[in-house]
Amino acid sequence: MRMTSLPASECNSSSFDRLDGRIRRWIWAEGWTALGDAQEHAVPALIDGDRDVIIAAATASGKTEAAFFPILTNLLQDESDLGAVLYISPLKALINDQWGRLEGLCEQLEIPVVAWHGDISSSRKQRFLKHPKGVLLITPESLEAMFVTRGSAVSSTLARVRYIVVDELHAFIGSERGKQLQSLMHRAEKVLGRTVPRVGLSATLGDMSMAAEFLRPGRKDQVELIVSKGGSQELKVLIKGYIDTPPKAEQDESLEPPELEDLVKGGALEVSEHLFKALRGSNNLVFPNSRRNVELYADLLRRRCEREGLPNEFWAHHGSLAKELREEAEQALKQGDAPATVICTTTLELGIDIGAVKSIAQIGPPPSVGSLRQRLGRSGRRKGEPAILRCYCIEDELDTNASLSDLLREGLVQSIAMVRLLLSGWFEAPRAEGIHASTMVQQILSIIAERGGATAASLWSMLVNGGPFEGLPREDFVDLLRTLGEKQLLMQDATGLILHGETGERMVNHYEFYASFVTEEEYRIVCDGKTLGTLPISQPLSLDQQIIFGGRRWRVLEVDSVHKSVVVRKDVGGAPPKFDGAGAWVHDRVRQEMRQILRETGPVPFADGTAAQLLAEARSCYARANLDQTRLIESGPDSILMTWHGDWTNDALVLLLRYVGLRAVNEGLSVRVLKADHEEVVQGLERVVDIEHNDPTELLGGVENLQQEKWDWSLPERLLRESYASLRLDFETALQVSKTLSSQVAC
Repeated sequence: MRMTSLPASECNSSSFDRLDGRIRRWIWAEGWTALGDAQEHAVPALIDGDRDVIIAAATASGKTEAAFFPILTNLLQDESDLGAVLYISPLKALINDQWGRLEGLCEQLEIPVVAWHGDISSSRKQRFLKHPKGVLLITPESLEAMFVTRGSAVSSTLARVRYIVVDELHAFIGSERGKQLQSLMHRAEKVLGRTVPRVGLSATLGDMSMAAEFLRPGRKDQVELIVSKGGSQELKVLIKGYIDTPPKAEQDESLEPPELEDLVKGGALEVSEHLFKALRGSNNLVFPNSRRNVELYADLLRRRCEREGLPNEFWAHHGSLAKELREEAEQALKQGDAPATVICTTTLELGIDIGAVKSIAQIGPPPSVGSLRQRLGRSGRRKGEPAILRCYCIEDELDTNASLSDLLREGLVQSIAMVRLLLSGWFEAPRAEGIHASTMVQQILSIIAERGGATAASLWSMLVNGGPFEGLPREDFVDLLRTLGEKQLLMQDATGLILHGETGERMVNHYEFYASFVTEEEYRIVCDGKTLGTLPISQPLSLDQQIIFGGRRWRVLEVDSVHKSVVVRKDVGGAPPKFDGAGAWVHDRVRQEMRQILRETGPVPFADGTAAQLLAEARSCYARANLDQTRLIESGPDSILMTWHGDWTNDALVLLLRYVGLRAVNEGLSVRVLKADHEEVVQGLERVVDIEHNDPTELLGGVENLQQEKWDWSLPERLLRESYASLRLDFETALQVSKTLSSQVAC
C-alpha cells in the first residue's frame, strides 16, 4: 500500500499534459488555473488502468474530477471500442447530482453517461443495455437487480468495464450495504474472468489501511492511497449552553388555544430564537439529530418568519419527506438567489451538491466525531471564508432527584469532547469486523437467481473461500444452508443443485429483495395494553431488563421481535437521566475524553457563558464524588459502575454481568447494576474475570432482539448470535474493563 500525501503547493503540473486534449480544453474553459493536489496525483495512478486507488479528500475538493479526468482519458485511447466505467454510489440523489456534473464534460467527449436507479425510465436503461459503454452511474441495489434479473447476460453488459468507481467509500464500510458491495464487485470480476481496477472516493478516514482492505480484501498493500491534505482552513467554533424550562402552557392554563410556541419547552424556543438571528440572510445547515426535531425547529423558524412578515428562509429535509419536498429544500440552497437554511438529518451529510453554506449548526451531541467532521466539510468552501460550527446544548435544571448523568451534564460534556477530538484530528474508524451473515443470505439467493441454481461448493467458493465472507467456518456455512432449506428459502434437487425454495422464489421476485438492509424499525412500547410510543431499539434487550422511556424507568415483560413491540410495566427507582443521545453509539475514545474534560479546571475557549457555567457545575460534581478515583457508587438499592467506555463495551459488560447472575443496564457513562450492593458487585466482577471464554452463543442466550438486519430471521441461532456480537458488542474490551474495575473496587 503506497500513500501519496502532498499539499497542493508541492505539486507540479506535469499530469495536465497527460490528459486527453479535449479534457484539457474543457478544464481551461471552466476557468481552472491549476489541478489540485488530488487531481495531480490521480492522473499517473489511474490513467493506465492497472491498479486499485483510493482518493481521499475533503468534501467539494474535486475528488470526482480527480478520478474521471484520467479514467476518461484512458477510455478515449481507443474510441473505436469505447470502454465502460461502473460508478457505484450510495444515494440516488448523489447519482443524479454526479450525472449533472459529468454530463457537460462527457457530452463534449461523446462519451455516454447513464444514470440507473429506480426513478430512471426503462427506455433509458434499454439504450445502455444495447450499447453498454461509457459511464454507468448505479446504486448497489440496482446492480443487484441487474445480476438477479439479467442472469447470464450480465457478462455482456459488463464486458467493457475498465474501472469500478465507488463514491463515498467511507459510507459503505462496516455496513450491510458495504458487505453487499464487496460481494457484487467480487461477483462482477468472477463473471468477467479478470480483475477490474477499483477506485474509491472518500473523505479522509482515520485508518486508511482499513479503507484499502475494504476496497480490495486481502490485498490492501496493493492499493495506492492519494490523501489530499489541502490548504489549512480557519475554523470558528462556538458551543452555546441553555437551561431548559417547562412549556408556557404548563405555566399558564389561561392560554387557549395554545400556540406551538406555548407547547414547546424553553430550551428549544431559545435555540430557535438564536438560529433565527444568527442564520438569517445566509445559507446554512442545521442538524438536530432526529426527524421529529427537524420538523419542530423548521416549524418554529417558519412561524417566526411569518410573524415578522418575512419570506421563509427555513426548510426541512429528512428521509420521510416526499422526494419533491426534499428536492425543493436542496434547490433553495443551490439557487443562491435567496438565503436558505435547511434543517436536516443525515440526509445532507453525504456529498450531494448543495452549493456553499456559511455555517453548520448542531443541536445536541452529534452522532459521532466522524459525522461532525463530515457535516463541517459543507461549510467554508468559498476561498478565504472560515468554516463555522455552532453547537447548541440544552440541559435541564437540577433538582434533588437528578441522576448522575444530569449532574455531570452528559450531553454538554459529550459535545465538548467531540469538538476537541475533531480539532485534534481524531475521528472514529468504522467497525469493519462484522460478519453480516444476513447479507450472506441475500447473496446466496441472488447468485442462485443469476445462475439458475448453484452447488454448495460453488457458493462456498464464491462467497467464503477468497470471497467477501472469508473466515466463516465451514460448519457454520453448512448449518446456514441447512437452515435456509428448513425455512423454504432453498431446496436441493436430485443432482445436488441448490435452487430457490417456495419462500425464496417469492421473496427474490419482490422488488424489496435488492436492498440488503432495512431502515431501523421502531418498537412499540406497550403498558397495560396502551401504546406509550415508539422507540428504535438496537441495544441488547432481555426479559426483566430495565429501560428508560418518556422520562421514566420501565421493566421489560415481553419482547415480540416479529411485531416489533415491547410490553413493559412501571419500575421503581430514582429519576432516569434526561440526556438523550439520539440512539447514537458512542466510541470508547469519546467517553475517555469526556472524563478528561471533567478532570480539568481550565476554561474551554469555545464555550459561551452558560455552557461554561454548566461545565463548572459538572466538574464540581465530578470532584465532590471523587470520580477520579471512585469507580463504584451506591445509588439506593442499585450500584453504579463508572466505566468511562463506549456503548459497544458497556453493552458487552452488561451481558457479562447478567451471565454471572447480576442484572445491569447501560446508562452511557456508567453501567447500573440493579439491586446489588458493593460486595455483590465486587463478587460479580470477580466471576466475570474468571470466565474462560466469551462464546456469544452462551452470553447472548437471553437477548430477545437479536434480529437487527434484514435476513437475520433466517439464520441458525448460533450464527445469528455470532453475527450480532461481531456488529454490536466488544467483549474483549469489556473483559479488560472488568479486570480493571475488579481490582479497583475491591479495595
